[in-house]
Order: sequence, then C-alpha cells, then structure tokens
Amino acid sequence: MIVFVICSFLILAVVLSLFSSHELRVKTQSFFYSIMPRIKKRRMSICNFSKKMNYAMSSQQTQKHWYLQQWGILITGFFLLGSIVVFSLTRTIDPTRIEANYLKEVDPQIYTLLNGEMLNPPSEVDEKLVDEAIVQAMRLEQEYRVNHQNPKNSLIVDDVHGGFDTKMVDRKWENMNPRYKQRLLMVFKIMRDRYDYELVLLEGYRSPDRQNLLSGDTNTTRAKAYQSYHQFGLAADIAFKRNGKVIISERDPWAWRGYQLYGEVAESVGLTWGGRWTSIKDYGHTEYRMPGLKKTKETAESLILEGAAKM
Repeated sequence: MIVFVICSFLILAVVLSLFSSHELRVKTQSFFYSIMPRIKKRRMSICNFSKKMNYAMSSQQTQKHWYLQQWGILITGFFLLGSIVVFSLTRTIDPTRIEANYLKEVDPQIYTLLNGEMLNPPSEVDEKLVDEAIVQAMRLEQEYRVNHQNPKNSLIVDDVHGGFDTKMVDRKWENMNPRYKQRLLMVFKIMRDRYDYELVLLEGYRSPDRQNLLSGDTNTTRAKAYQSYHQFGLAADIAFKRNGKVIISERDPWAWRGYQLYGEVAESVGLTWGGRWTSIKDYGHTEYRMPGLKKTKETAESLILEGAAKM
C-alpha cells in the first residue's frame, strides 16, 4: 500500500508538471474536444443496444428477437466467467492453511501432534555468524587435540571441512518437505520454550552434486547422491545461537548439552538423530525416515516439488 501511494504521488507530480505547460494543455484540450463527438456517438450506440436487449428479453418478444437474446446470454456468461477468473487471481492464498491441509491428508501423525497449528520457520542465519562459528569450532578442536593424544573424530569439524560456508549450501526452509519441516520446527519450539536453547538451520535440502562432493571425505559422510535424506528434503543440520553468536562445536560444554537435549527432543517427535550412529556421529543432524521411501532421483524430485507445490 505504501509503494502504491508513493507511485501514485510520483505519477501525479509528473502529470501536473507536464500540464504546467500552456502548449501541452491546449493540445490536450483540443484532443478531448476532437474525440468527444465519437465518444457521444459510441455512448448512444451502447444505450440503444442496451434498450434493444432489454426489449428483446421481455417475454412477449421471445421468438421475434431470439438472436438478441442469444447475445445477451453470451455477454452475461462472459461477465460471469470473467468475475470468477478475477476472483481466483485476486483471492488471498494462505500458505499455512494449505500446508495444514496437506499434512492432514498425507501425515496425520504430525498434524495431530501440532493440533492443526502450523509453525513458522525462523529467519535465515547470518552467513558471517556461521563463518565465525566455523573458526571457533576449529580452534576448540585444535585445543582438544593438543590436550588429548588419542582423540575421537570430531563430527563438527569434519562437517566444517565439508564446507558450511560454500555457495552450494541451502538454508531455505521452503525447500524441505513439510512432513519433516514441521517436525523440525516443533523441535525448535520445544528446545526454546523448555530448555532455552535457540536453534539455527545450517543446512536443509542438499543437492546431489554437493552430496557427492561431501562423500569424497569419508570422515564427513559415506552417503552419495540420493543415499542421503538431505536430497529428499527430509534431513537437516542445526547449530545453536547464544548471545548473538552461532555455536557449532560440541567441544563447547553448553553446546554439547544442547546436542544431547536436541537428540532427545527430535526422537520424541519421530525423527532419527545422528548422535545415535556408531560409525560417524552427527550430533547436529536429524532426518525423517519416511515409511516406504524409495531412494531414487524420481522420488527426490517428487518430494521436493510436492513440498514446494503445497506451499
């Protein structure tokens, strides 16, 4: 509305500036005077046609003016159809309600857990905060390795090696399937309300190319394209936010406690937590193992488009 008012004001200012010219005003008046007879003639034709139509529509003229009646029906149908089209194009679409109806149909379990209330995702995390968190995580890992002669593999730093700060990372909530998205948002809400932990999304949907790139480092992931739930919009990696800063490393005691709570809450809403894995522990990772899911390219494309279409 503000943009409309500003644009209207600018247009009015330009028009008034142009009409400040006497020559332009004279030409404009001459133009309107020249078309006035044509406008009057056209208006009279329309009025006469309307009178004929009105007369032809009377019950006494059914047979005599049937062709005019056909035109009346055609014009009425055109305006009716036009009204329906205009209404459809201008009707306000509520994406939340669309998503609720979608989940009610395909995933009644999460719909029941949410009590029909769709959760809205938080704003996207600042890229600079993630970069700073990566640097901090690497520093803490180096300190840990200095203090421990035989340390275990650090998931967070291995993931950082995979590159959270690349342009291939997708942090858009709308690219995740609603069946997983709403479960994850419920976890975000419980972690904030119950434990006072603010969560941020590090990566959601992951392209096949990025998955193959990450699989080159077996300390990060062994899953290739379409073997990970990320390609289906059914997985995500998270971190925490404290005092305006993103915390990634599990070497931070506060973050480590957060990851444990995160795993418990995620599992309580039907998600699988990477912290339970035996080979590579991924504390910030959760995924929704959809029953009957076939890990194929066609399924991945279908689920991503399915989520986008319902939004």
